[in-house]
Amino acid sequence: MRIAALYDVHANLAALDAVLEEVRKERVDRIVVGGDVVPGPFPVETMERLHALEIPTAFIQGNGDREVLEQMRGIESDWYRASPEKWREPVRWSAQQLTVEDQHWLASWPMTHGWSVPPLGEVLFCHATPRSDSEIFTRLTPEERLRPLFAGLGVSIVVCGHTHMQFDRMIGNTRVVNAGSVGMPFGNPGADWLLIGPDIQLRHSDYDLAGAADQVRRSKYAQAEEFAANNILQPPSEEITLAAFRKAELQ
Repeated sequence: MRIAALYDVHANLAALDAVLEEVRKERVDRIVVGGDVVPGPFPVETMERLHALEIPTAFIQGNGDREVLEQMRGIESDWYRASPEKWREPVRWSAQQLTVEDQHWLASWPMTHGWSVPPLGEVLFCHATPRSDSEIFTRLTPEERLRPLFAGLGVSIVVCGHTHMQFDRMIGNTRVVNAGSVGMPFGNPGADWLLIGPDIQLRHSDYDLAGAADQVRRSKYAQAEEFAANNILQPPSEEITLAAFRKAELQ
């Protein structure tokens, strides 16, 4: 059994296509899409691409998907009301692009997904933590703060995302692996994902960054230039992001 774990696509279509090309070459048995498919510059095309996958695929919902779904339902969440307009605009714009069928599909995605992967054992896929789609922790978060979140799950491995930075660490007796982000990585430009089975590989896919940036700039995305410059061509460094996330850990 081999599984590709694709997290935090954020509707970056060029990055998704590059990763899917590699996934097909690896002849995986299953794909798990770990949330935050949206918001981003190509929500319609990204949903279409994922819906048409010929490889058996499981989806879980991320906080970005949840917020877009709430907007599609006409609901202003607590997060939406409290957030600056810079964060709300992509969520609102993405919700306006999607269809009723997309809404029903997003709503059907569970918060977690479990799968047995010999010889690794039981693997639990979640977006941020097993109890939340929005909690933040990183490779630097002290283990003693994290043990209660991962104790008693009955699994060998937890795969997560949300913070857009890969890591592979032990928390108590549980191996916790962050898949990174396909569409908005922090650190090196490109696309990050996981190949699971018979062990776990942190994978990085290069693609045509300049071409992808131009594609985004030609789109009608609300923040096209910023996405092209800061999420494709020159993402924030891991060092800067870790410092920013330290203030928000497990809040």
